[in-house]
Amino acid sequence: MKVLTEERQNAILEQLKKSGIVKLQELVQLLDCSISTVRRDLQELEDQGKLVRIHGGAKAITTLQNEPGVLEKASKNVQGKQKIAKLAVDQIEADEVIYLDAGTSTQAMIPYMANLRSVLVVTNGVQLASQLADINIKTYLVGGELKNTTKAIVGADVVETIKNFRFNRAFMGVNGVHPKFGFTTPDPNEAAVKRAVLMQSEVGYFLADTSKLNEVSFAKVADLEAGILITDEQDSEVLQRFEQIGEIMEAEK
Repeated sequence: MKVLTEERQNAILEQLKKSGIVKLQELVQLLDCSISTVRRDLQELEDQGKLVRIHGGAKAITTLQNEPGVLEKASKNVQGKQKIAKLAVDQIEADEVIYLDAGTSTQAMIPYMANLRSVLVVTNGVQLASQLADINIKTYLVGGELKNTTKAIVGADVVETIKNFRFNRAFMGVNGVHPKFGFTTPDPNEAAVKRAVLMQSEVGYFLADTSKLNEVSFAKVADLEAGILITDEQDSEVLQRFEQIGEIMEAEK
């Protein structure tokens, strides 16, 4: 029995590593066991400091300064990011000037942008700029310091450059979205760029899959009411806490 318990719990941790969050019903199907058994496993893993239980499941433990690399983030909650990305692109209108933040959530928007020939995009993402050019979208890549982990260009030069632009819409990713602490990210330099972009935008959108909700990172970007949250979260209780403070757009199931 002990071996079976270890196998189940290892499988749970492996799923968390892949997606950042796991749901009770998904684990019941994956492990072919009762919901009470899954709850017991989650409780034991939380007691061991290996995860954090949330309503309807569990999420991976993160720290204020934790910042996964591009490859790690790209492999998590792929379907959720695609749904968020499609809804985000649906907000873009012809002839608009758009800002796309460096990140995997915003990068997921690019395949849906192929028919937006008349838009102009400004980005601090090296990989995003290359992919946008591949689909013939006019793109400005701002200059500054290149971060190895996120492939984002950051620094004072970026902030000063951004101040010279105006955007109809800005789409940004964050590591944490919290009712009290707002939109947050691990790096103060990236937070400064996001704040500058928000100031120059008519509308700012923050793209965050369900694993980012109720998370807090080191550097604050803005309060919830400063932008529109686009998420794949479906739990009405979770969404209600955020809707009381800011505007939310829910990606379809």
